[in-house]
Amino acid sequence: MDFFFDELPLHSTQKVGCADPQMVKETEPGPSVSRPDIQEENSNSIVNDISTRVQDLVQKVHDRRTSDQKEIEDFQETILEKVTEMCQQMKQDMYIAYEENSVVMEVKLQELTEVLERCSVLQNELLEASSVLANIRENLAIDQPSQPAT
Repeated sequence: MDFFFDELPLHSTQKVGCADPQMVKETEPGPSVSRPDIQEENSNSIVNDISTRVQDLVQKVHDRRTSDQKEIEDFQETILEKVTEMCQQMKQDMYIAYEENSVVMEVKLQELTEVLERCSVLQNELLEASSVLANIRENLAIDQPSQPAT
């Protein structure tokens, strides 16, 4: 914080490097009578100047913090918009994939249904053929005379 004091004007009653102007001997030409009211005015002026500068710095810090918060909020809002946008795009892509998969699954299910229907028809034909063969075997067994065992 030394930079505050670098800009303060030096009064003729101050020497560089001295902190208290009242401890410094007066170097102005003139009567040797001490003037406490002038020294007090100078001290009050310096204090007021420092106080004003401190208030300005505090205000600058406050303004910068407010600005930082605004930037963070804007950044957060932008990120949320981007994330929402990306999620919407992902949903759309997902629904397109669902639609494409549904079409493919529908075709495959139709093919499966047709295969199962053919299997059912073939099973009925096999049962019918099996029944016919069983009848033929029975008829053959009845038509053949019993042959003696030798």
